[in-house]
Amino acid sequence: MTTIAVIGATGFAGGAIASEALARGYDVIAAARDTASIDPADHQTVRDGDVYDAEFVDGLARDADVLVVAVPHHAENRDLIDAVPGLTDAVRRHRRRLGVVGGAGSLRVSPDGPILMETPQFPESAKPEARAAYAVLDALTRTTEDVNWFSVSPSAVFGRLSDVPRRGTYRLGGDDLLSEPDGSSSISAPDFAQAFVDEIASPTHYRERFTVGY
Repeated sequence: MTTIAVIGATGFAGGAIASEALARGYDVIAAARDTASIDPADHQTVRDGDVYDAEFVDGLARDADVLVVAVPHHAENRDLIDAVPGLTDAVRRHRRRLGVVGGAGSLRVSPDGPILMETPQFPESAKPEARAAYAVLDALTRTTEDVNWFSVSPSAVFGRLSDVPRRGTYRLGGDDLLSEPDGSSSISAPDFAQAFVDEIASPTHYRERFTVGY
């Protein structure tokens, strides 16, 4: 039985991924700095810890087959890029797979267009998180071939405040933002989680980023 460790299991994306994995019968290690809000569930254990704690991360990688990182890339004056060496060292040492919830800001708005965070419509308030997420993606692409990772970027509208309903379907893309005929670009947490766990169940992306949308 595959065991999936989710760092950030109390968050928007991490909680959805943990729930999807449990619904499929996977064993889940739900990890967060404070797991008090996580409801008990069969096949789920909880661990309190921080993604910036290399020893904690190493323990998760030792006990899980896949290590999922679903935490803010920019928070409390610290960027997730600082945790990348510990994460990549752990998955390399234990020969595990690393899955990262990325951001939409580094997706191109069209094949020959700018990336989303460089367009006039992109909110200034969202740029620190977008830049931090791009830095993590860039760092992962520079790792050695023995680091087995994938990163999944959501569509433009995604988050706790977005109120995007579940459709039970999704589309996959590469480095270009996915949009519907009306120009909207969105994905719900459950459908994002479905795509994320589908990649764990049947890997098709090795050391690359892809995107999910409708």
